[in-house]
Amino acid sequence: MEYVTRIVIIGGGPGGYEAALVAAQLGAEVTVVDCDGLGGASVLTDCVPSKTLIATAEVMTTFDSSYEELGIIVADDTPPLERSARVVGVDLGKVNRRVKRLALAQSHDITASVTRAGARVMRGRGRLEGMQALDGSRKVVVTAADGTEETLTADAVLIATGGHPRELPDARPDGERILNWTQVYDLTELPEELIVVGSGVTGAEFAGAYQALGSKVTLVSSRDRVLPGEDPDAAAVLEDVFRRRGMNVMARSRAQSAKRVGDRVEVALADGRVITGTHCLMAVGAIPNSAGLGLEEAGVKLRESGHIWTDKVSRTTAPGVYAAGDVTGVFALASVAAMQGRIAMYHFLGDAVAPLDLKSVSSNVFTDPEIATVGYTQADVDAGKIDARVVKLPLLRNPRAKMQGIRDGFVKIFSRPGTGIVVGGVVVAPRASELIHPISIAVDNNMTVEQIANAFTVYPSLSGSIAEVARQLHTRKASAEG
Repeated sequence: MEYVTRIVIIGGGPGGYEAALVAAQLGAEVTVVDCDGLGGASVLTDCVPSKTLIATAEVMTTFDSSYEELGIIVADDTPPLERSARVVGVDLGKVNRRVKRLALAQSHDITASVTRAGARVMRGRGRLEGMQALDGSRKVVVTAADGTEETLTADAVLIATGGHPRELPDARPDGERILNWTQVYDLTELPEELIVVGSGVTGAEFAGAYQALGSKVTLVSSRDRVLPGEDPDAAAVLEDVFRRRGMNVMARSRAQSAKRVGDRVEVALADGRVITGTHCLMAVGAIPNSAGLGLEEAGVKLRESGHIWTDKVSRTTAPGVYAAGDVTGVFALASVAAMQGRIAMYHFLGDAVAPLDLKSVSSNVFTDPEIATVGYTQADVDAGKIDARVVKLPLLRNPRAKMQGIRDGFVKIFSRPGTGIVVGGVVVAPRASELIHPISIAVDNNMTVEQIANAFTVYPSLSGSIAEVARQLHTRKASAEG
């Protein structure tokens, strides 16, 4: 009888379900233990829902900011003196029903794919039981919603349990007026005055989306600027756009508490000020779902933050136990989680595998305009981590941008002096998530600015700015060598 390798995956997010597909394809017996539905937070409460909401907001922004300049006439009853008044609105209840429907459909599609691949899906919560057995196997106890338990034996276990919203002790969400990012899709009416606490990626995305949908938004940032972890030039563009569209951006303002007062919310700041609104969204980070899994008892080392320590092939400190996704704290991106999960399975099952290389990871902030990045950053260059030439070209010079009424954004590329090898890039533009791809290919394949510059681009196109930046870097390189 041929022996079959048994894999148990705890958590059905991108790290878990992508690992399941790989392991099943390589002939393993796979069980995925999940308590919420395959796709995890990424599909059910995070990436898919938020980007669906943002898609609606994007249409609103494009219409509001460009229709007059592009010569579009909207026939309505607005008096001539008030032609600048808003002429479109949004039914948030309908938007959120669509958001939930699409998220659920995506989860069902993923479940069908995993099941079709031959994996078993169990609904429940899994935890490791004790240390590794003498034969190298591990025990995983699965607790169903009704309290019944089943013990599984695995040759390898992958922990892909994700994270959950961080809460401030004096600002607990109630799901009605004080919300975290998983609760906003239950709103049936648009918040009239929304306070967003936290100016990281999640806070900025929701602040921009609700501003576009018609809410009066106040963004509370404890740092000097929005998106403190992103490219400073990109963050400056976005903050300028936010303010120009009427958002109240409060920098260097740390929120201490949020409480309901009737139908309103009061947010107290550390400096004694109190701001009020009809709703408050708390976007102050995430906590890894590493508690209650029996990890430390099984020999899995946790960082002080609660994240699971992993190496570049997703191994933990416990033999036969791997981890992937937000629970590892490597990069809170669905693409990285999926890659970690796939790498774990390739490694354990003896297939060819390359260690995780974060320098080739592209990421995107789904604001309007979007901010996409890959490779080395401006901070790396400024800190002397890498010697690189930098050229930034505003989109204002791009003919396609002029045609579309795009005023904000730029393309920036980092290349090595001497060789001209592309080591990083930033794109701030509508659909920057699509435009970053050629730069990502260049970074991943050690391509030079000459190769990018010599490739044909469509005229007119926004991607033409990528080639133009490459040409400028090539010119600078040639001048320096001359």
